[in-house]
Amino acid sequence: MKKEFSKHWKESKQPRKQRKYVAKAPLNIKKKLVNVNLSKELRTKHEKRTIGVRTGDVVKILRGKYKGKKGKIMKVYLKISKVIIDGIKVKKLDGSEVNVKMQPSNLQIVELHSEDRKRKLKKKETKKEDKTNKEKK
Repeated sequence: MKKEFSKHWKESKQPRKQRKYVAKAPLNIKKKLVNVNLSKELRTKHEKRTIGVRTGDVVKILRGKYKGKKGKIMKVYLKISKVIIDGIKVKKLDGSEVNVKMQPSNLQIVELHSEDRKRKLKKKETKKEDKTNKEKK
């Protein structure tokens, strides 16, 4: 694998090359790596399996120490592909509390932030409604 990022890189079994691909990827590709799967209700509603996570979404943790807990997303770090969830903190030795950075692959979106202007789900919903109205007529 070359030093610069290559769009034409297919795959490798070697973990070091996989890590290098993710580390050197530009932000437009890293944005796709921060996708989170949707709950069953949201999957049927939006006809998508995964969607990019945004601040304000409510997520459920599926893996790790905090499994089963829910919280609102406070911040998304694209460069390191991590997410901070409200209420998920760890205590340091000096007594202070710090937010835990979670991997998006260990999360599931339970509730979408509806007031987000950049999300294009509303357009898809209106297209569905138009199709059903045409079929009824």
